[in-house]
Amino acid sequence: MTDHVLYLFVLIVLAGMAAGKLARTLRLPDVAVFLLAGMLLGQGLGWVRVESGSFLNQFILSAGSALILFDGGRNIRLAGLKRVWVTVALLSVPGVLISCALTALAAHALLGLDWLYALLLGAVIASTDPATLIPVFKQVRIRPKVRETVESESAFNDATGSILAFSLLAAVQGTEQVTLLSGIGDFLQTALGGIAVGAVIGIAGAFLAGHVRFAWFRDDGAILMLTAALSAYLVGDRLEVSGFMAAFVAGLIWGNAPLFKLNLADKRQEMDHVADTVTVIMRMLIFVLLGSQVNFAVIREHLWPALGVIAVFMLVARPLAVLACALPDRRARWERNELLFMFWVRETGVIPAALAGMLAGAGVAHHEVISAVTFLAVLLTILVQASTTGFAARRLGLLEGEDGRR
Repeated sequence: MTDHVLYLFVLIVLAGMAAGKLARTLRLPDVAVFLLAGMLLGQGLGWVRVESGSFLNQFILSAGSALILFDGGRNIRLAGLKRVWVTVALLSVPGVLISCALTALAAHALLGLDWLYALLLGAVIASTDPATLIPVFKQVRIRPKVRETVESESAFNDATGSILAFSLLAAVQGTEQVTLLSGIGDFLQTALGGIAVGAVIGIAGAFLAGHVRFAWFRDDGAILMLTAALSAYLVGDRLEVSGFMAAFVAGLIWGNAPLFKLNLADKRQEMDHVADTVTVIMRMLIFVLLGSQVNFAVIREHLWPALGVIAVFMLVARPLAVLACALPDRRARWERNELLFMFWVRETGVIPAALAGMLAGAGVAHHEVISAVTFLAVLLTILVQASTTGFAARRLGLLEGEDGRR
């Protein structure tokens, strides 16, 4: 068993490095090439075979998602959100709900899923992906106001989407009776509990690494950072609140340590290097495994209805969610070209892929259909939308330094 796990790790990481090199050469988002590599290694050559319900698969999905969410929170600068915080807050909760509802409507009509399962599908793919957006925005220098909004939304709404998906999962599995009122109550309890756990663990960890007098583990700041990320997820999960929200909030605190009178500046470069390395490895593992587990028979059977659902998801749900959440924010003074850019940029990625894998591991009915639609959503949003981010920014006059409208 140990040899098999080591074999899989070495094979996937080597394939991931080769896929990353190819992606940079072709100027494609690496996640899309990771997926294709997984399809080749799994369905094509049969070298990677990991059942979706196995301990190894669930461990990678849980630990990888927690670390990626922590890093997403760590990269947000709260000081930069003063002007757009209303839009970010609305996109992160009502925006996710709007995307979920409209996608569920399409899934119910086109795929014939019962309402609960259609809503579960909508919740799984409703969030955007900081792990894809942030690398794209490092290559394409977008106007800071728009970049900070989209990056912050993508980090916040991952946690929201995961909470919503697990709340609906409880209803689907019949572990609790859900009404609209109880659903809202459970959502708030799970989210606020996760925020509290993440705040406590995040502050405690950052204190031990960055306090002037009591930074006992300052020399091991990067190790303590990873421990804080996994601890926040674990404690949140054990307390039956959102471990994902806890990991995200803990990362938010580490990334904004100066606001808490803690100094991690001299460790920033080291922590960035460690975090970047760990999250890239986790993205390789998650997406190569997802690609290796694709059920092409299910995709062929539901291809056209699934593409219809994704079209509604990309071209109807996202624009309506942006309009509903950005227009009420008068302080942000959103311009037409900025709104159009946010209509288009909403890649689906790590957390939806991980959630789909968790549903498959739990043996949820229709998980094959949900996984197939998630796979297509990840592939299409990354190949179509992420690949054209630079083109859209240029056409709309949103590259850094440009202030004209096209």
